[in-house]
Amino acid sequence: MIRIQSFIRINGQIRAKMVRTIDKDGAQAGVLPIDEALALARTSGLDLVEVAPTIDPPVCKIMDFGKYQYQQMKKDRVARKKQVGGRLKEIKLRPRIEVHDYNVKLRQCREFLEKGCKLRIRLVYRGRELAHVELGTNLLKRLGEDLKDVGHVEVPAKNFGKNVVMMFGPQKGAKAHPAVEQKKGIGDAKTEDKPLGSEKV
Repeated sequence: MIRIQSFIRINGQIRAKMVRTIDKDGAQAGVLPIDEALALARTSGLDLVEVAPTIDPPVCKIMDFGKYQYQQMKKDRVARKKQVGGRLKEIKLRPRIEVHDYNVKLRQCREFLEKGCKLRIRLVYRGRELAHVELGTNLLKRLGEDLKDVGHVEVPAKNFGKNVVMMFGPQKGAKAHPAVEQKKGIGDAKTEDKPLGSEKV
């Protein structure tokens, strides 16, 4: 099963009324009302980031969120390059991708996996799309199903701000697929008004 980690909440997105706060130097600032924790972050010129949302009260850390995102994505790229030894291919998707475009991307994914390459899927959200993360969730689930005969999920989907990244590895013994057959009812993008990600899988 493909699971997408919850989006990291920062600043005004944090819903808890009380949060256990870690200051910019990594020291415990105690359990504070959210308003006080936000004020402390603003005083430091940094962001309040919810790093442990499942704990009661949730743990928030004062940090530069943009720098944190960059460092995490950089580490991910380095790790992936070491793992695959240069045989890494990447496909970018949008959550509201139309059916025709999805089929084109799907054919590319299959070709890479059939050649024995590792495959990184980067799902990119823009603007208000972040309010409908279920579109991306459904899209990645569908992609996993459509690729299961030629690939398997090696790294489950992980959120990096407006990007969701997941990794596929080639299936051992997978036979080359001559063409991606269009599924009944989704063959022509002109016949559907809804983006592919809006369908449940």
